[in-house]
Amino acid sequence: MDYFIKSIVSLLKEKTDLREDEIEKRIEIPPVLKMGDYAFPCYTLSKILKKPPNSIAEELTKILHPVSPITGIRAIGPYVNFFVDRSIFSERALKKIHEEKDSYGSDDTGSGKTIVIDYSSPNIAKHLAVHHLRSAVIGNAIYHIYKALGYSCVGINHLGDWGTQFGQLIVAYRRWGDESTRKTYTVTDLNSLYVKFHQEAEKNPALEDEAREWFKKLEAGDPEARTLWQHFKDISLKEFQKLYDMLEVHFDAYIGESFYNTMVEDTIRRIKEKGLAKISEEALIVDLEPYNMPPCLLRKKDDATLYATRDIAAAEYRMRTYNFDKMTYVVGSEQKLHFKQIFKVLELMGYDWASRCVHIDFGLMKFKDGKMSTRKGKVVLLEDLLIEAIERIRKIIEEKNPLLEDKDAVAKEVGIGAIIFADLSTKRNKDIVFDWDTVLNFEGETGPYVQYTHARLCSILRKYNQPVTGEVNYELLKEDETFRLIKNLWQFPSVIQRAAESYEPSLLCNYLIDVCGNLNRFYNTYRVLSDVEELTKARVFLVDATRQVIKNGLNIIGIHSPDRM
Repeated sequence: MDYFIKSIVSLLKEKTDLREDEIEKRIEIPPVLKMGDYAFPCYTLSKILKKPPNSIAEELTKILHPVSPITGIRAIGPYVNFFVDRSIFSERALKKIHEEKDSYGSDDTGSGKTIVIDYSSPNIAKHLAVHHLRSAVIGNAIYHIYKALGYSCVGINHLGDWGTQFGQLIVAYRRWGDESTRKTYTVTDLNSLYVKFHQEAEKNPALEDEAREWFKKLEAGDPEARTLWQHFKDISLKEFQKLYDMLEVHFDAYIGESFYNTMVEDTIRRIKEKGLAKISEEALIVDLEPYNMPPCLLRKKDDATLYATRDIAAAEYRMRTYNFDKMTYVVGSEQKLHFKQIFKVLELMGYDWASRCVHIDFGLMKFKDGKMSTRKGKVVLLEDLLIEAIERIRKIIEEKNPLLEDKDAVAKEVGIGAIIFADLSTKRNKDIVFDWDTVLNFEGETGPYVQYTHARLCSILRKYNQPVTGEVNYELLKEDETFRLIKNLWQFPSVIQRAAESYEPSLLCNYLIDVCGNLNRFYNTYRVLSDVEELTKARVFLVDATRQVIKNGLNIIGIHSPDRM
C-alpha cells in the first residue's frame, strides 16, 4: 500500500467502522492541487450513518488530527481532503524511482500466478494486414503489463492453420504452382494462387469439390497434403516473423488450430457426456437458447469441426498445460458472441475456471482518407504501414537534425513507436481513425512527442555531466509545478495496476502524455541547470526520475526510448 495512503487509512480507521481495504479502494486523487493530495469520499458512510456526506466530511475533519506525513485535513463538499508534507513526499518518491530504476512501477502482485494471453492469430497463407496490428500490439502490451506485476505470462499465437481453404490452396498449387520456384515461394505467391482458385472456381464449380476432397485427405494425414500444408505454413511463418521482429512482438508458443485436431473428439465426447450436445438440422450443437444466445455449432453435417470446437479443445489443453489463473483472448469486438458461447459451454461442462476466461475486445483501425497506398492490392498491408512510417520519420530527421547519429535506428524506433502508440493510446474498444499528420506529430499527444521528451531529458543530463544522486535538499522541490510532476511520477505503479485490471494499455499512454505535459510546465517555469548548485542538484534528480518513468512506461507498451532525436 502507498505509504501516504497507508497513513490516511490509519487515521480514518480509528474514526470509522470501515475496514482498511474498504478505505483504501475509495481514496482518490483530487483533480486540482489546491484541493489536497488525497481525498476520501463520504458517500459510503452516508449510507451507514444516514447523514448527508457533506456533514460527515465536516465532522470527520474536526476529529481527525494530522500526523506526519499528513500536514492538513480539510472538508471540501462530501470529501475529506488530505495534504501531505511535500518534502517528505518528494524524497520518498524520487529516491524510490532512483533506487528501483528499470523496475520502478513493477511489483509482485501476481507472483505465483499464470496468465495465458492469446493474441495476433493470423491466418496462414495470407499477408499480415493492418487489421492484424491491433491484436498484436494490444496483446504484447498486456503481456508486459502483467509481467511487470510479477505474473508468469504465456503468450500464444493461435494460428489459423486449418480449414477448407487449405484444400483450395492445395488444388491451386498442384494445378498452377511452379514447382521449379517452390523454394522461393512467398505469401504473395500463395495469395495469388488462392485468388486464382476462386476465379477459376466461378467458371468450374467442380474445383470446390476437389478442394473439399483434398482437405479431407489433409485431415486424414495424406503425405502429399501434409507436406504441402507444412510448406505453406513455413512460408507464412517466415514472413510473419519478419514483421513481429520489426514490432518487437514475441510469443512463447505458436500453436495453431491444427494442433488441437487430435483432441477435438475427446472434447466432443465430454460435451456429450454432460448431456449438452444434440443434433439440429443434421449438425451437432450445444443449445444456448436458455442463455439468450444462438446455438454453439460443434460439427457441421459433413462432420467437419469448427472454430468453436477447436477453441473449446484449446481452452482445455491450456488449463491442463499451464494451470492458468486467467486466460485472455485479444480478438476484435466482432467476435464477442463467439467468446460468450465458448465461455458458456466451458461453464456448462463444469469447469469453474471458465469464469477466469476473458475476451479482450477492440475496435477497428480506419484511415482518415479511407485508403492507403499499397504495393499488393486493396488490403493495407502491415509491412507497408511500418515501412512508410519509418521513411516519413527519416525525412523529418533529415530536415530537422541531419547530423543525428544512428539516423536509421532512430527512424525505425520512432516510426514504429508512433504506429504502436497511435494504436494503444485510444481506448481499445473504440475504432481508431489513422491520420499520418497526427500520428507523426512531435508536439501532439503522440509517441514521437513522448520519445522526444525522453531524449530532451537525456540531453539535460548529458549537459549536467555529473553523477546523479539522491543526496539533495528536498525542501527545494516544493513549488506547485514541481510537486505536481513528482506526484504524477508517484502514480506510475497504480496506473500499471489499473491498466492490468481493465486490460487497457491506453491508460499508460495517457499517463505518459500527462507526465510529459507536467514536465514541460515545470521545465518552462524553472531553470534546471542554474547557478545555484543545490537547486541544480535537486532539479536534475527530478529530471532523471522523470526520464526513468517515461522510459519504463514506453518499455511496457513495447516502444523504445531513444537518448537522442
